[in-house]
Amino acid sequence: MSDGGGRNWRLVRADTDAVPPSVRRFMARARQRRLRAALPWAVGLGVLVVVGALVWTVYGTSVLGVSGVRVVGTDTLTPVQVEQAAAVRMSEPLARVDLDAIRDRVQALPAVERAVVSRSWPGTVEVQVVERRPVAAVPVGKEFSLIDAEGVAFRAVPERPSGLPVAKLAAPGPEDVNTRSALVVLSSLTAELREQLVSISVPAPAQVSLGLRRRRTIIWGDDTESEKKAQVATALLARKGDTIDVSAPTVVTIR
Repeated sequence: MSDGGGRNWRLVRADTDAVPPSVRRFMARARQRRLRAALPWAVGLGVLVVVGALVWTVYGTSVLGVSGVRVVGTDTLTPVQVEQAAAVRMSEPLARVDLDAIRDRVQALPAVERAVVSRSWPGTVEVQVVERRPVAAVPVGKEFSLIDAEGVAFRAVPERPSGLPVAKLAAPGPEDVNTRSALVVLSSLTAELREQLVSISVPAPAQVSLGLRRRRTIIWGDDTESEKKAQVATALLARKGDTIDVSAPTVVTIR
């Protein structure tokens, strides 16, 4: 290269040794600072990408979708009946399954007292069922309607199940006052009374009576003091007489 005066100049790259050590150290520290500043952003971006991919896999695809339904706890019901009521959509992402909606559908079955629905990874919906337990059989036409401890009628059967008393009620149900009286009395009975009990009749709340084996009758009256009445009636089972009146438990008659 010429400067116009006849002199030629030559560009050369300065050797590393030509840079003072202090400048080299400054430049190295500057590079390190830039790397350290950029590293958290890079790591954060990588984490976001991984998390986003996982979230999409779990919530947006069928990779972890529903592949089956497991039913636990059925007795009179069949697992198929519960599955049909649950109406779980196969292949739906398990994380997005509405467990409460499934529970409500299963609990709509008359025989189900309560249900618990949960996820079992990687792809199963588990339905745990607690069925209603009958405490009495109510005659309805030629059949018997089974009621539980809350007075809910949940199943019709052609014959009275062994061990269940017949409940003579005009309009059985949780809101029926006669039904509630019958349930209070039934829950208070001793083991000895339960063993001999054949029927309970409640034409009115204050006219409860029990039918026992050998055609014996206990006049109960209303459902107040039922535990005391049960103890008194049990103590009198060994006495002779077809009718035991404990409607006033402090003044008992036998005839």
